[in-house]
Amino acid sequence: MTDSEITTIRRGEAFAPGASSRVFTAEKPLRVGVVGTGGIAAAHARAVASLGGRARVVGACDIDVDRVRDFQHTWDVPIGTTSLEELLEAVDLDIVHLCSPPGSHKQQAVTALRRGIHVLSEKPPALSLAELDEIAAAEAAGGAWFATVSQHRFGSRALWLRDGVADGALGRPLSGVCNTLWYRPDSYFAVPWRGKWDVEGGGPTMGHGIHQLDTMLSILGPWSQVVAVAARQARPVATEDLSHAIVTLGNGAVVSVVNSLLSPRETSYLRFDFEYATVELEHLYGYTDDSWRITPAPGHEEQVAAVWAQGPSGTGSGHAAQFAAILTAIEHGEPLPVTLPDARTTLELIAGIYASAFTGTRIHPGDIDNASPFYRTMAGNGAPWDAQPEHDPR
Repeated sequence: MTDSEITTIRRGEAFAPGASSRVFTAEKPLRVGVVGTGGIAAAHARAVASLGGRARVVGACDIDVDRVRDFQHTWDVPIGTTSLEELLEAVDLDIVHLCSPPGSHKQQAVTALRRGIHVLSEKPPALSLAELDEIAAAEAAGGAWFATVSQHRFGSRALWLRDGVADGALGRPLSGVCNTLWYRPDSYFAVPWRGKWDVEGGGPTMGHGIHQLDTMLSILGPWSQVVAVAARQARPVATEDLSHAIVTLGNGAVVSVVNSLLSPRETSYLRFDFEYATVELEHLYGYTDDSWRITPAPGHEEQVAAVWAQGPSGTGSGHAAQFAAILTAIEHGEPLPVTLPDARTTLELIAGIYASAFTGTRIHPGDIDNASPFYRTMAGNGAPWDAQPEHDPR
Protein backbone atom coordinates (compact mmCIF):
# COMPACT_ATOMS: atom_id res chain seq x y z
CA MET A 1 0.00 0.00 0.00
CA THR A 2 1.43 3.40 -0.94
CA ASP A 3 1.65 6.46 1.28
CA SER A 4 -1.03 8.19 -0.76
CA GLU A 5 -3.40 5.25 -0.23
CA ILE A 6 -2.69 5.28 3.51
CA THR A 7 -3.42 9.01 3.63
CA THR A 8 -6.71 8.53 1.79
CA ILE A 9 -7.84 5.86 4.25
CA ARG A 10 -6.90 8.03 7.22
CA ARG A 11 -8.75 11.03 5.87
CA GLY A 12 -11.84 8.91 5.39
CA GLU A 13 -11.70 7.75 9.01
CA ALA A 14 -12.34 11.32 10.23
CA PHE A 15 -9.14 13.25 9.78
CA ALA A 16 -10.49 15.58 7.12
CA PRO A 17 -11.70 19.04 8.20
CA GLY A 18 -15.46 18.99 8.48
CA ALA A 19 -15.72 15.19 8.66
CA SER A 20 -18.63 13.61 10.50
CA SER A 21 -18.40 13.48 14.30
CA ARG A 22 -16.26 10.83 15.93
CA VAL A 23 -16.54 10.10 19.63
CA PHE A 24 -13.43 8.97 21.51
CA THR A 25 -13.95 6.50 24.35
CA ALA A 26 -11.81 4.32 26.58
CA GLU A 27 -12.43 1.49 24.12
CA LYS A 28 -11.52 3.63 21.09
CA PRO A 29 -9.33 6.46 22.39
CA LEU A 30 -7.57 9.21 20.50
CA ARG A 31 -4.22 7.67 19.54
CA VAL A 32 -1.35 9.97 20.50
CA GLY A 33 2.30 9.74 19.47
CA VAL A 34 4.92 11.71 21.41
CA VAL A 35 8.04 12.88 19.57
CA GLY A 36 10.88 13.73 21.93
CA THR A 37 10.72 12.24 25.42
CA GLY A 38 12.58 14.86 27.44
CA GLY A 39 11.15 16.90 30.31
CA ILE A 40 8.11 18.45 28.62
CA ALA A 41 6.95 15.06 27.30
CA ALA A 42 5.99 14.06 30.83
CA ALA A 43 3.62 17.04 31.02
CA HIS A 44 2.02 15.84 27.79
CA ALA A 45 1.67 12.27 29.00
CA ARG A 46 0.20 13.44 32.31
CA ALA A 47 -2.32 15.68 30.54
CA VAL A 48 -3.34 12.92 28.12
CA ALA A 49 -3.85 10.59 31.08
CA SER A 50 -6.18 13.14 32.68
CA LEU A 51 -8.72 12.89 29.83
CA GLY A 52 -10.63 10.02 31.34
CA GLY A 53 -9.31 7.33 29.03
CA ARG A 54 -10.55 9.11 25.90
CA ALA A 55 -6.95 9.58 24.71
CA ARG A 56 -3.87 7.41 25.09
CA VAL A 57 -0.19 7.73 24.26
CA VAL A 58 0.33 4.65 22.09
CA GLY A 59 3.77 5.43 20.71
CA ALA A 60 6.85 7.56 21.33
CA CYS A 61 10.19 8.26 19.68
CA ASP A 62 13.45 9.85 20.68
CA ILE A 63 16.97 9.74 19.28
CA ASP A 64 18.10 8.59 22.75
CA VAL A 65 17.00 4.96 23.02
CA ASP A 66 17.37 4.84 26.80
CA ARG A 67 15.25 7.94 27.23
CA VAL A 68 12.42 6.61 25.08
CA ARG A 69 12.52 3.29 26.95
CA ASP A 70 12.27 5.12 30.28
CA PHE A 71 9.32 7.09 28.93
CA GLN A 72 7.61 3.90 27.77
CA HIS A 73 8.09 2.31 31.17
CA THR A 74 6.89 5.34 33.13
CA TRP A 75 3.78 5.99 31.03
CA ASP A 76 2.93 2.47 29.83
CA VAL A 77 3.53 3.29 26.17
CA PRO A 78 3.54 0.14 24.00
CA ILE A 79 5.60 1.36 21.02
CA GLY A 80 8.98 3.13 21.17
CA THR A 81 11.30 3.99 18.29
CA THR A 82 14.30 6.21 17.59
CA SER A 83 12.80 8.09 14.61
CA LEU A 84 9.48 9.63 13.64
CA GLU A 85 9.37 7.69 10.39
CA GLU A 86 9.72 4.40 12.28
CA LEU A 87 6.99 5.46 14.67
CA LEU A 88 4.57 6.32 11.87
CA GLU A 89 5.19 2.93 10.26
CA ALA A 90 4.81 1.06 13.55
CA VAL A 91 1.53 2.48 14.85
CA ASP A 92 -1.54 4.21 13.42
CA LEU A 93 -1.79 7.63 15.06
CA ASP A 94 -4.50 10.28 15.21
CA ILE A 95 -2.17 13.04 16.41
CA VAL A 96 1.54 13.62 16.96
CA HIS A 97 2.76 15.76 19.85
CA LEU A 98 6.08 17.47 19.13
CA CYS A 99 8.05 17.69 22.38
CA SER A 100 11.39 17.81 20.58
CA PRO A 101 13.86 20.74 20.38
CA PRO A 102 12.55 23.69 18.32
CA GLY A 103 14.93 23.09 15.42
CA SER A 104 13.21 19.77 14.72
CA HIS A 105 9.61 20.98 14.70
CA LYS A 106 9.24 22.04 11.09
CA GLN A 107 10.42 18.85 9.44
CA GLN A 108 8.63 16.62 11.92
CA ALA A 109 5.40 18.55 11.45
CA VAL A 110 5.64 18.38 7.67
CA THR A 111 6.32 14.63 7.80
CA ALA A 112 3.23 13.91 9.91
CA LEU A 113 0.90 16.37 8.17
CA ARG A 114 1.69 14.99 4.73
CA ARG A 115 0.49 11.61 5.99
CA GLY A 116 -2.80 13.09 7.14
CA ILE A 117 -1.92 13.03 10.84
CA HIS A 118 -2.76 15.97 13.10
CA VAL A 119 0.15 17.73 14.82
CA LEU A 120 0.37 19.55 18.14
CA SER A 121 3.68 21.35 18.59
CA GLU A 122 5.34 22.78 21.64
CA LYS A 123 6.53 26.38 21.37
CA PRO A 124 8.04 27.78 19.37
CA PRO A 125 6.27 25.89 16.57
CA ALA A 126 8.98 26.86 14.07
CA LEU A 127 12.24 28.78 13.96
CA SER A 128 10.96 31.38 11.52
CA LEU A 129 7.97 32.63 9.56
CA ALA A 130 9.35 30.80 6.52
CA GLU A 131 9.29 27.50 8.39
CA LEU A 132 5.78 28.15 9.69
CA ASP A 133 4.61 28.82 6.14
CA GLU A 134 6.09 25.48 5.06
CA ILE A 135 4.06 23.83 7.79
CA ALA A 136 0.95 25.64 6.53
CA ALA A 137 1.54 24.28 3.03
CA ALA A 138 1.86 20.74 4.40
CA GLU A 139 -1.32 21.20 6.45
CA ALA A 140 -3.23 22.25 3.34
CA ALA A 141 -1.85 19.34 1.31
CA GLY A 142 -2.30 16.61 3.91
CA GLY A 143 -5.83 17.29 5.09
CA ALA A 144 -4.92 17.33 8.79
CA TRP A 145 -4.65 20.19 11.29
CA PHE A 146 -1.63 21.78 12.98
CA ALA A 147 -1.88 23.38 16.42
CA THR A 148 0.55 25.01 18.84
CA VAL A 149 0.68 24.43 22.58
CA SER A 150 -0.58 27.67 24.12
CA GLN A 151 -1.78 26.39 27.46
CA HIS A 152 -2.19 29.80 29.10
CA ARG A 153 -5.08 30.61 26.73
CA PHE A 154 -7.30 27.95 28.29
CA GLY A 155 -7.65 28.87 31.96
CA SER A 156 -11.13 29.92 33.04
CA ARG A 157 -10.25 33.53 33.73
CA ALA A 158 -8.34 33.96 30.46
CA LEU A 159 -11.38 32.69 28.57
CA TRP A 160 -13.59 35.03 30.58
CA LEU A 161 -11.36 38.03 29.95
CA ARG A 162 -11.20 37.29 26.22
CA ASP A 163 -14.98 37.31 26.05
CA GLY A 164 -15.13 40.40 28.24
CA VAL A 165 -12.83 42.32 25.91
CA ALA A 166 -14.93 41.24 22.93
CA ASP A 167 -18.21 42.46 24.44
CA GLY A 168 -16.74 45.58 26.06
CA ALA A 169 -17.70 44.62 29.62
CA LEU A 170 -14.65 46.39 31.08
CA GLY A 171 -14.54 49.21 28.58
CA ARG A 172 -11.85 49.96 26.06
CA PRO A 173 -8.36 48.45 26.59
CA LEU A 174 -5.92 51.33 27.05
CA SER A 175 -2.55 50.03 28.17
CA GLY A 176 -0.83 46.89 29.33
CA VAL A 177 2.28 45.13 30.62
CA CYS A 178 3.55 41.80 29.34
CA ASN A 179 6.63 40.67 31.22
CA THR A 180 8.52 37.37 31.28
CA LEU A 181 11.14 37.92 33.96
CA TRP A 182 12.88 34.58 34.36
CA TYR A 183 16.33 33.43 35.43
CA ARG A 184 18.57 30.95 33.68
CA PRO A 185 22.18 30.44 34.85
CA ASP A 186 25.07 29.84 32.45
CA SER A 187 24.81 26.10 33.06
CA TYR A 188 21.33 26.06 31.50
CA PHE A 189 22.94 26.73 28.13
CA ALA A 190 25.20 23.69 28.26
CA VAL A 191 22.44 21.84 26.38
CA PRO A 192 23.71 21.96 22.77
CA TRP A 193 20.58 23.43 21.17
CA ARG A 194 20.09 26.29 23.61
CA GLY A 195 21.19 29.84 23.01
CA LYS A 196 21.73 29.39 19.26
CA TRP A 197 19.79 31.01 16.42
CA ASP A 198 19.87 28.01 14.11
CA VAL A 199 18.51 25.44 16.57
CA GLU A 200 16.54 27.38 19.23
CA GLY A 201 15.43 30.26 17.03
CA GLY A 202 16.21 33.01 19.51
CA GLY A 203 16.60 33.86 23.18
CA PRO A 204 13.91 34.69 25.77
CA THR A 205 11.86 36.66 23.26
CA MET A 206 11.38 33.50 21.21
CA GLY A 207 11.63 30.61 23.64
CA HIS A 208 10.28 32.00 26.91
CA GLY A 209 8.36 35.25 26.45
CA ILE A 210 6.36 33.66 23.64
CA HIS A 211 3.96 32.26 26.28
CA GLN A 212 3.00 35.65 27.72
CA LEU A 213 3.06 37.38 24.32
CA ASP A 214 0.67 34.79 22.95
CA THR A 215 -1.67 35.08 25.94
CA MET A 216 -1.68 38.88 25.66
CA LEU A 217 -2.51 38.82 21.95
CA SER A 218 -5.21 36.18 22.44
CA ILE A 219 -6.94 38.49 24.94
CA LEU A 220 -6.38 41.95 23.49
CA GLY A 221 -6.26 41.17 19.78
CA PRO A 222 -3.73 41.64 16.97
CA TRP A 223 -0.81 44.04 17.02
CA SER A 224 -0.28 46.98 14.64
CA GLN A 225 3.33 48.10 15.27
CA VAL A 226 6.35 47.46 17.47
CA VAL A 227 9.56 49.22 18.44
CA ALA A 228 12.17 47.29 20.41
CA VAL A 229 15.69 46.83 21.72
CA ALA A 230 17.52 43.58 22.45
CA ALA A 231 20.82 42.88 24.14
CA ARG A 232 23.15 40.13 25.26
CA GLN A 233 23.96 41.27 28.75
CA ALA A 234 25.46 38.31 30.59
CA ARG A 235 24.78 34.82 29.29
CA PRO A 236 27.13 32.70 27.08
CA VAL A 237 24.74 32.67 24.12
CA ALA A 238 24.67 33.75 20.50
CA THR A 239 21.13 35.10 20.95
CA GLU A 240 19.83 37.89 23.18
CA ASP A 241 19.23 37.31 26.87
CA LEU A 242 17.07 40.44 27.25
CA SER A 243 14.62 42.41 25.12
CA HIS A 244 12.27 45.34 25.67
CA ALA A 245 9.47 46.35 23.32
CA ILE A 246 6.58 48.77 23.00
CA VAL A 247 3.72 47.12 21.13
CA THR A 248 0.73 49.05 19.79
CA LEU A 249 -2.33 46.91 19.22
CA GLY A 250 -4.99 47.19 16.55
CA ASN A 251 -7.48 48.55 19.09
CA GLY A 252 -5.07 51.34 20.06
CA ALA A 253 -3.89 49.93 23.38
CA VAL A 254 -0.15 50.20 24.05
CA VAL A 255 1.69 47.36 25.83
CA SER A 256 5.20 47.38 27.29
CA VAL A 257 7.02 44.05 27.01
CA VAL A 258 10.13 42.72 28.77
CA ASN A 259 11.63 39.29 28.07
CA SER A 260 14.53 38.40 30.35
CA LEU A 261 16.58 35.43 31.53
CA LEU A 262 18.47 37.64 33.98
CA SER A 263 15.87 38.15 36.72
CA PRO A 264 16.58 36.39 40.06
CA ARG A 265 13.06 37.12 41.32
CA GLU A 266 11.22 35.27 38.60
CA THR A 267 7.70 36.15 37.55
CA SER A 268 5.36 36.10 34.60
CA TYR A 269 3.22 39.22 34.74
CA LEU A 270 0.36 40.45 32.60
CA ARG A 271 -1.53 43.65 33.31
CA PHE A 272 -4.42 45.08 31.32
CA ASP A 273 -5.74 48.57 32.05
CA PHE A 274 -9.28 49.06 30.77
CA GLU A 275 -11.59 52.06 31.10
CA TYR A 276 -13.42 50.49 34.04
CA ALA A 277 -10.86 48.19 35.67
CA THR A 278 -7.30 46.89 35.86
CA VAL A 279 -6.89 43.11 35.47
CA GLU A 280 -3.60 41.50 36.57
CA LEU A 281 -2.21 38.01 36.25
CA GLU A 282 0.99 37.04 38.08
CA HIS A 283 2.41 33.53 38.14
CA LEU A 284 5.54 31.74 37.00
CA TYR A 285 4.92 28.70 34.80
CA GLY A 286 1.19 28.27 35.27
CA TYR A 287 -1.74 29.98 36.95
CA THR A 288 -4.92 29.25 38.92
CA ASP A 289 -7.94 31.47 39.59
CA ASP A 290 -6.08 32.87 42.60
CA SER A 291 -3.33 34.22 40.33
CA TRP A 292 -5.74 36.86 38.95
CA ARG A 293 -6.67 40.21 40.50
CA ILE A 294 -9.16 42.83 39.35
CA THR A 295 -9.27 46.45 40.56
CA PRO A 296 -12.26 48.59 39.55
CA ALA A 297 -11.94 52.21 38.52
CA PRO A 298 -13.60 54.67 40.91
CA GLY A 299 -17.34 54.71 40.35
CA HIS A 300 -17.41 51.29 38.64
CA GLU A 301 -17.07 49.03 41.67
CA GLU A 302 -20.49 47.38 41.53
CA GLN A 303 -20.47 46.96 37.77
CA VAL A 304 -17.01 45.37 37.74
CA ALA A 305 -17.77 43.12 40.71
CA ALA A 306 -20.89 41.83 38.95
CA VAL A 307 -19.02 41.11 35.74
CA TRP A 308 -16.19 39.35 37.57
CA ALA A 309 -18.60 37.18 39.56
CA GLN A 310 -20.35 35.99 36.39
CA GLY A 311 -17.20 34.64 34.78
CA PRO A 312 -16.21 30.96 34.65
CA SER A 313 -13.82 29.64 37.27
CA GLY A 314 -12.07 26.53 38.47
CA THR A 315 -9.72 25.77 35.59
CA GLY A 316 -6.15 27.01 35.65
CA SER A 317 -3.73 27.11 32.76
CA GLY A 318 -2.13 23.88 31.68
CA HIS A 319 -1.80 21.32 28.95
CA ALA A 320 -4.84 19.32 30.06
CA ALA A 321 -7.29 22.14 29.36
CA GLN A 322 -5.96 22.62 25.83
CA PHE A 323 -5.80 18.88 25.16
CA ALA A 324 -9.46 18.54 26.11
CA ALA A 325 -10.34 21.29 23.63
CA ILE A 326 -8.23 19.61 20.94
CA LEU A 327 -9.92 16.27 21.50
CA THR A 328 -13.34 17.89 21.11
CA ALA A 329 -12.22 19.66 17.92
CA ILE A 330 -11.03 16.39 16.38
CA GLU A 331 -14.30 14.72 17.31
CA HIS A 332 -16.20 17.42 15.42
CA GLY A 333 -13.80 17.71 12.47
CA GLU A 334 -12.91 21.29 13.38
CA PRO A 335 -9.57 23.17 13.38
CA LEU A 336 -7.47 22.42 16.43
CA PRO A 337 -6.89 25.23 18.90
CA VAL A 338 -4.46 27.03 18.66
CA THR A 339 -4.49 27.31 14.83
CA LEU A 340 -1.67 28.17 12.46
CA PRO A 341 -3.01 31.71 11.86
CA ASP A 342 -3.12 32.23 15.64
CA ALA A 343 0.46 31.01 15.99
CA ARG A 344 1.60 33.11 13.05
CA THR A 345 0.29 36.32 14.62
CA THR A 346 2.44 35.67 17.69
CA LEU A 347 5.49 34.54 15.73
CA GLU A 348 5.27 37.58 13.45
CA LEU A 349 5.30 39.87 16.49
CA ILE A 350 8.41 38.09 17.78
CA ALA A 351 10.07 38.49 14.37
CA GLY A 352 9.03 42.14 14.50
CA ILE A 353 10.70 42.62 17.88
CA TYR A 354 13.97 41.23 16.54
CA ALA A 355 13.70 43.21 13.30
CA SER A 356 13.05 46.45 15.16
CA ALA A 357 15.82 45.81 17.69
CA PHE A 358 18.43 44.96 15.06
CA THR A 359 17.52 47.61 12.48
CA GLY A 360 16.34 50.46 14.70
CA THR A 361 13.06 50.76 12.80
CA ARG A 362 9.34 50.57 13.58
CA ILE A 363 7.85 47.29 12.33
CA HIS A 364 4.26 46.65 11.20
CA PRO A 365 2.45 43.40 10.31
CA GLY A 366 3.33 42.44 6.75
CA ASP A 367 6.71 44.20 6.78
CA ILE A 368 8.50 40.87 7.19
CA ASP A 369 7.74 39.26 3.85
CA ASN A 370 9.85 36.71 1.96
CA ALA A 371 12.20 39.48 0.83
CA SER A 372 13.10 40.32 4.43
CA PRO A 373 16.10 38.62 6.07
CA PHE A 374 13.95 38.24 9.21
CA TYR A 375 11.52 35.99 7.31
CA ARG A 376 13.97 33.06 7.32
CA THR A 377 15.69 33.64 10.65
CA MET A 378 14.93 35.73 13.69
CA ALA A 379 18.52 36.98 13.54
CA GLY A 380 17.99 38.64 10.15
CA ASN A 381 21.39 39.60 8.79
CA GLY A 382 22.94 39.01 12.19
CA ALA A 383 22.74 40.28 15.76
CA PRO A 384 24.78 43.40 16.59
CA TRP A 385 27.18 41.45 18.81
CA ASP A 386 29.76 38.72 18.31
CA ALA A 387 28.32 35.37 17.28
CA GLN A 388 30.54 33.45 19.72
CA PRO A 389 30.53 34.98 23.21
CA GLU A 390 33.33 34.44 25.62
CA HIS A 391 32.26 32.21 28.50
CA ASP A 392 32.86 33.72 31.93
CA PRO A 393 32.98 30.83 34.45
CA ARG A 394 32.34 33.05 37.49
